[in-house]
Amino acid sequence: MTLHRYRSHTCGALRESDIGKDVRISGWCHRIRDHGGVLFIDLRDHYGLTQAVVDPDSPAFKLAETLRSEWVVRLDGKARMRPAGTENKDLPTGQVEVYVTEIEVLGAAGDLPMPVFGEQEYPEDIRLKYRFLDLRREKLHSNIMLRGAVIDSIRSRMKAGGFFEFQTPILTASSPEGARDYLVPSRIHPGKFYALPQAPQQFKQLIMVAGFDRYFQIAPCFRDEDARADRSPGEFYQLDLEMSFVTQQDVFDAVEPVIRGVFEEFGKGKTVTPKFPMIPYADAMRKYGSDKPDLRNPIEMQDVSEHFRGSGFKIFAKILETPGNAVWAVPAPTGGNRAFADRMNSWAQGEGQPGLGYIFWREGEEGGAGPLAKNIGPERTQAVAKQLGLGVGDACFFVAGKPKDFVKFAGLARTKVGEELKLIAQDRFDLCWIVDFPMFEWSDEEKKIDFSHNPFSMPNMDVEEFLALDPADTDKLLSINAFQYDIVCNGTELSSGAIRNHRPEVMEKAFGLAGYPKEVLEAKFGGMLNAFRLGAPPHGGIAPGIDRIVMLLAGEENLREVVLFPMNQRAEDLLMSAPSEVTQKQLKELHIRLELPKKV
Repeated sequence: MTLHRYRSHTCGALRESDIGKDVRISGWCHRIRDHGGVLFIDLRDHYGLTQAVVDPDSPAFKLAETLRSEWVVRLDGKARMRPAGTENKDLPTGQVEVYVTEIEVLGAAGDLPMPVFGEQEYPEDIRLKYRFLDLRREKLHSNIMLRGAVIDSIRSRMKAGGFFEFQTPILTASSPEGARDYLVPSRIHPGKFYALPQAPQQFKQLIMVAGFDRYFQIAPCFRDEDARADRSPGEFYQLDLEMSFVTQQDVFDAVEPVIRGVFEEFGKGKTVTPKFPMIPYADAMRKYGSDKPDLRNPIEMQDVSEHFRGSGFKIFAKILETPGNAVWAVPAPTGGNRAFADRMNSWAQGEGQPGLGYIFWREGEEGGAGPLAKNIGPERTQAVAKQLGLGVGDACFFVAGKPKDFVKFAGLARTKVGEELKLIAQDRFDLCWIVDFPMFEWSDEEKKIDFSHNPFSMPNMDVEEFLALDPADTDKLLSINAFQYDIVCNGTELSSGAIRNHRPEVMEKAFGLAGYPKEVLEAKFGGMLNAFRLGAPPHGGIAPGIDRIVMLLAGEENLREVVLFPMNQRAEDLLMSAPSEVTQKQLKELHIRLELPKKV
C-alpha cells in the first residue's frame, strides 16, 4: 500500500484495530522523553496526540536524537500495543504507540520564546507576539474550537427559527452616536472618510424597512474604545438580529430558546435557567445594585430606612432627614463574626468609602453586636434581622445616602460579600432579561434631560400621550420607560436590544424632549428618517455578544482567551505590529498630511 505523502492517520486516529499496520503520521514534537536510551516522542496535530517510540535498533534513531520541541516531522513505523501498565486512559490513542523506522524533518524550530507543552502562565506580551505558539496549547486550541462549534450551533438555531442570514457593509458612514469610530480615508474622494461599523444597527433596521422580516448575521463590530476583560479593544462579534411586526415578547420568545439551547449544549452539564425571569431595571438596581446582576448570588438588598429613622445612630438618622435619602442593607448569611465585618469595612475604605456600617448576630447576645447595634438598641436590631430573615451566625452591612449615588458601591458590596462567603453557585448559568429601562435621565453636567440608554427605542406608553408630553414636565419624563432590554448571564451583560422607534413623529418628539432640535436629527439620521417616512413596519431586535457567550462557556475571565488573534490592552496587534506607520506615498495618495502631537 502506498502511503499518503504526509500521513495515513492523524495523531488522534490510531486505535487497537490498527495494531500491526504500517502507518505514517505528521505533526509537532509535543514532548520528547529519553528513557534509558529509548526515545519517546509525543507527536501532536490538530486532532490529538500519539506516542511514538524510537530505540537504538531503529534506522531512524540517530536523526531522532536531534529532534527538539515543536519541530514538525513525519514519522513512519508500525502501530503496536503499548506494553501492559503503560496505557494512557486519558488519551483516545492511549492503547497504541508507533514504533518508528523512518523520520523526515518537515520544519525545524529554533529556540522557543515560550513553551507549548504545559499550561503555565506566560506574560501577555509574549503570548500575543507569538500567538501562533500560544494557539498550539491545548486549552486555547480547545477554546477556539468551542467558539466555532458555538457559532455553528447559533447559526443553525437561527435558521430553524425562520431567520435569514444577510451581510451588511463594512465600509460605511461615520456614526455620530456611541463609541469612537475607526475611520478609513477615501482615496477617490479626498478629505472624506468611511467608518467601520460600530454595529450594523441602521442597516438591519433598513433591512426591515425593505421587507425581509427576519434577519441575522454573525457580525463584526468595530469600536475605538478602551479594553476591559469583558470587552475586546478594536473589534468583536455579535449575533445581530432584527424582526418585523413584533412585540417585545415576540423578540424574547425567538431569542431565548437560541441562547438557552447554546448554554445547555455547551455548558458541560451546568444547570441553565429554564425560563429567563424578566426583572425591571428599577428592581435590579434596588435588589442587586446593578443592571447586570449575578443571580447565582442569593443576596438581595433591602431598604431598611425605617429602622434607623430617628434612631440613636446619629449619622444615619441625620442622612434620613433629607427627602429621598435611604439606608440599604446588604445581608451576609454566615458572615456573623467581627473578623469578617472588619475585613469588609477595610475593603470599603479601599474602595474610597468612609467605611461600611455593620451588625452581626451571635449566640447569647440580645439584639446584635457591633457599634450600630449598640447605638440603635436591641429592638431595632431585631427588627432589622426579622425583615432580612437573618439570625445567629449572620451579619448585615449598610450603605446610606442618595440611592443613585451609592447604588453602584452597594452592588459591589453585595458581590464582595457573596464571593468572600462563597455564596455564589458555581454549577449554574443564571440568565435573565432586564426590562423597562428609563427612556430619559437627568444630566447634572448639562442640567437637562437626555437619553439614558438608546435614543432609537420606542417609549413604553401610548403614542398620542407621548406626543402630547410637555418638555418642562421633568418628573413625568423621568418616569417614562422604553422598550429596551438586556440579556444577563452570571453578572455579564450578553446583549442589549429594543423595540425600535419606527415612527418619524415619535422620533422627532423624543429627540426634542432631550433637547435636540429637528435640524440636528435630520442632519445626523436623515437617511433613517426618510426610510421611515416611506412605510416602516414595527420592528425590534437584539445583538448578543459571541465573544462573551464563548467566554462564559469556556469558563474564562478574559475575552482574549476565546479570540484567535486579539489585541493587547492598548489596542496593539503585537503579532502583526499593528497599528503601523505607512509610507509618504500612501499618505499622498490619500491626500493626508500628519500632524503628530509634540513629544514632551
